[in-house]
Amino acid sequence: MSTSTSTEHALRVTRLTWEADGVVGLRLSAVDGRQLPPWEPGAHVDVRLPSGLSRQYSLCGDPADRTGYDIAVRLEADGRGGSAEVHGTALIGREVVVTEVRNHFPLTDAAEYLLIAGGIGVTPLLPMARALAARGVPWSAVYCGRGAATMAFRAELVAAGGERVRCVDTAAEPRPDLKGLVGALGPDAVVYCCGPNSLLDDVTEICDAAGVRCETEHFSAATAVPDAGGEEVELELRRTGVTVVAGPETTLLEAIRDAGVDVESDCEEGYCGTCETRVLEGVPDHRDVVLSKAERATGRTFFPCVSRACGRKLVLDL
Repeated sequence: MSTSTSTEHALRVTRLTWEADGVVGLRLSAVDGRQLPPWEPGAHVDVRLPSGLSRQYSLCGDPADRTGYDIAVRLEADGRGGSAEVHGTALIGREVVVTEVRNHFPLTDAAEYLLIAGGIGVTPLLPMARALAARGVPWSAVYCGRGAATMAFRAELVAAGGERVRCVDTAAEPRPDLKGLVGALGPDAVVYCCGPNSLLDDVTEICDAAGVRCETEHFSAATAVPDAGGEEVELELRRTGVTVVAGPETTLLEAIRDAGVDVESDCEEGYCGTCETRVLEGVPDHRDVVLSKAERATGRTFFPCVSRACGRKLVLDL
């Protein structure tokens, strides 16, 4: 189950390292030495940059070290500006605000694990690999990148797993046989995958065909951005005492805000998890790429930026 805390912290950028071509690592340290909220492998934080932009980054350091957080940022030439600010701004010594520690990608119990990373998707999987190595459970990892020089934390992943880890430079050799790797897994195994949408789509399809549980995390919207429109939906905002109606062309998030209720958001494309809202009654029509199948089935939360309702009404904890 996904978890989050709502504390806000001003952290100082105390270290910046060049982790790979186009990838910088940042150490965000507690200004007064206080302990930061605990986290587990798979967690990410919302970072408010000096410009005011808020972006999500996976934690890739040591969960036992609560004096600071470690993140890594790949420069995206066609991104939304966050990575360009990190790479192009003198951040050492400056403070950034970290709001929310969330984990929609938790490491759950299984008999065997296969970690599949593509590019910067290695960041949430690196703490998982270290945790699995410490537990002594069966696991293996495949890390794909286009050009060995672009593959951040390659040495660290190999150090955690040795021969369990295979690093594949897809600029020099074919992508590994993912269907064969998944097919070789035993019963009650799980695949954790993070990387480009094309890789996530392929791995999800392979796992579904093989009947293997698959957990994924997206760093961008799905290949086809979900259409947030649809039938008219009535929203009862229980705590506010207001009922609003979202028309076919209005997102539920827009309707909530039009009612004067502020809901924090960022991507508004169903992949960052920022606008997660608790559902008290009704059945959500999930159109995000954040929640697992099990979480969707409970119907307890949804993301109003893209999701709608299976039916005419939802009662929300707002």
